[in-house]
Parts: sequence; C-alpha cells; structure tokens
Amino acid sequence: MADPLLRNDGGRGIFSAEHEQFRETVARFVDEELVPNHHQWEKDEVVPREIWKRAGEVGILCPNIPEAYGGFGADWLYNVVIIEELAKKGITGPGFMVHSEMVAPYILAAGTEELKQDVLPKMVTGEYIGALGLTEPGAGSDVKEIRTRAVRDGDDYVLNGQKVYISNGQLADVMVCACKTDPTAGAKGVSLIAVDTHQDGFKRGRNLEKIGLKAQDTSEIFLEDVRAPLHRLLGAEGTGFGIMMGKLAQERLTQAVRSICVAEAAIQWTVDYTAERKMFGQTLADFQNTQFVLAELSAEVLSARVFTDWCIKRFLAGELTGVEAAKVKLVVTNLHVKVVDQCLQFFGGYGYMTEYPIARAYVDARIVRIAGGAAEVMKQIIGRDLFRK
Repeated sequence: MADPLLRNDGGRGIFSAEHEQFRETVARFVDEELVPNHHQWEKDEVVPREIWKRAGEVGILCPNIPEAYGGFGADWLYNVVIIEELAKKGITGPGFMVHSEMVAPYILAAGTEELKQDVLPKMVTGEYIGALGLTEPGAGSDVKEIRTRAVRDGDDYVLNGQKVYISNGQLADVMVCACKTDPTAGAKGVSLIAVDTHQDGFKRGRNLEKIGLKAQDTSEIFLEDVRAPLHRLLGAEGTGFGIMMGKLAQERLTQAVRSICVAEAAIQWTVDYTAERKMFGQTLADFQNTQFVLAELSAEVLSARVFTDWCIKRFLAGELTGVEAAKVKLVVTNLHVKVVDQCLQFFGGYGYMTEYPIARAYVDARIVRIAGGAAEVMKQIIGRDLFRK
C-alpha cells in the first residue's frame, strides 16, 4: 500500500501531505502577489523589496534554515516546492533561488556562528536579501582567475575588485564574495567573505539589460576598500574553492528542478492552445505533426522528470555526486531550451508576443545553459569522470 502521507504528488512518491499543504500556500502567494505584478516588474527591471518581506512572512524564504537561525528547520523538499511553483507560472523576477539555494547554504555550511546569528534570521524574514559575488569580467567558470583581493588589516579584511552579472545586485544586503587572499596560490588562494553591502566602498553599478529575466536585477559591483570583519570569512583562508565545489551540486540540481517544471508547463500551454486554435477547418491539435512533436517532447520530459526526481532523492540522502549534478543540469536545461523553442512554433505570431507565457519562457530559457556552469563545463566534468581511469 502507498504511504498515507504521500498524496497529490502525481505519483512521484516524494512529497508528503505536509509538503502539499505548503504547496497550496506557495501557489496562493504566487497567484495573488507575483503573477499580477510580474509584467510591471519586467518593465521596472527590479522587484520591490516589499515583496521579499511578504515572502518572508509566508515562509517561502530559506525554509530549511534551522530554527536556531530563525528558519523552520524544514527539509529541502519544501525548497523544491517553492522552486516548482514559481517555475510553473513563469515567475523569474524575484531572485529567491539565489537567496535561498545559493547564498544561505554557503553561510549555513561555512559561516562563523556570529555571522550565522547575524545574517540568516534576516534572510528568512526578507529583511536581508542575499547575492553571490563570484563572476568577474575576466573570471567565470575558471575560479582561479579571480582578481578581487582581500587583504588582512588588523581585525578586518579590506576588499578591492569588481564583480559582474550579480543577481540581486541592486537589492542585496549581503554578498558572499569570492576573492583572493593569496594571489600566488591559484585556486587554493581563493576565499569567501560575506560582505555587508552597506559598508563604505561597496558600489553598485548599472542594472544590466538582459534579453530575458527582465524583472530580476542583475548588476555590476565595485569594491573599493570595503572592510569586512574577520568573522565574515567563510571557512578558513584558501578554502573558498572547495566550499564552492561542495555547494555547486545543489545549485545545479536547483536549475534542473526549475527547468523540468518550465518544460512541463510549456507543453501544457501548447496542448491547451492547439486544442482551441482553428486552422483549415480543424484544430491545430488535429494535425499529425502537432501530435507527433508534442508526443515526443512529452516522452522526453517525462524521462527527464524521473531523472530529476531521482537526483532529488539522492540529494536528500546526501548521496548526489558532482558528476550526477552535472549530468542532470546538462540534460534537463538542454531539454528546457528545446521544448520552449518547439512549443513556441505552434503559437505562430502569438508566440512572439510577450503577453503570452510561452514567449517569456522562450527568452528566459537561454540563460539556463549558462548559469550555474555552462553546458560545455558540464560536459567537461562528465567527460573527465568517464576517462579518469
């Protein structure tokens, strides 16, 4: 017999009744607070801080943070529910994923007790917004090329450098910054410091114009003699690269979770549209080509869904490897881009209009093969594993 706690999860066998009750709360918040305003935020190119505070009030920021630091101590499946509900409705503006799935895990795993007590409760409530400062003009996937410097000065580090493509950059109150504490040591000289963005010398550049994710603020950041107390160092000096590698599996799985939901939603939008669209005396859905294309996409997406859920279970058990995370990100994000492209074709001219979800999904999709590690980097990780013997 099925576990009585497993209900309404489409036979996936992952979520309990409590998870599904939480899903109802999240879905209501998305429908009432985010969907009606998202188009305006895309024009404004930023989401109001008030939305972050409202999200904190209903418990959808960092729900898995322990109670000792202001969270609910929930399991990571609650985070998955949030990712899925946002993805289903095409909500890309609020940078909740960066905040909850990237910044908070770094601080929780490697931050000092003082840092965790100071920052995490405020991230749970939405009082603080988190950003991840890794990428630089000359350093993306190759972390050892980072040039931002952090020099010890008494009880502080003094940071100088530049970051780019920083999600939540215009709003962030805390930025986990990758920097060189030893510029001669390559990757072993990289450290992570949680910078208070309200310090003197922290300067936000322009809000960058993007082809997609229009409502999400993405910024240049300049650090000019920014001071950070020693307790804001994550881990020990020189361990930043290792910390990043340890957390990339979660980031890449998060990308896959979002992408599979978007792909599923795009297929459903297309089924609904083609069933109503009249053409040559019949519906668009009556054509064999429509049925064949959507049938193949549906089969591929179901296969990817099974793989994604398998990886979720592995992650919850603490068993997901970096190679497995690279595989699921590669497969699912590539499929995400393919699905929205082929589905948009059925909408014809309507598919080019941003008032249609499929059009927004199309322009928002392209980043998924880059963010969290480019598809080529995923292939390199997988290839090295295949030939490591």
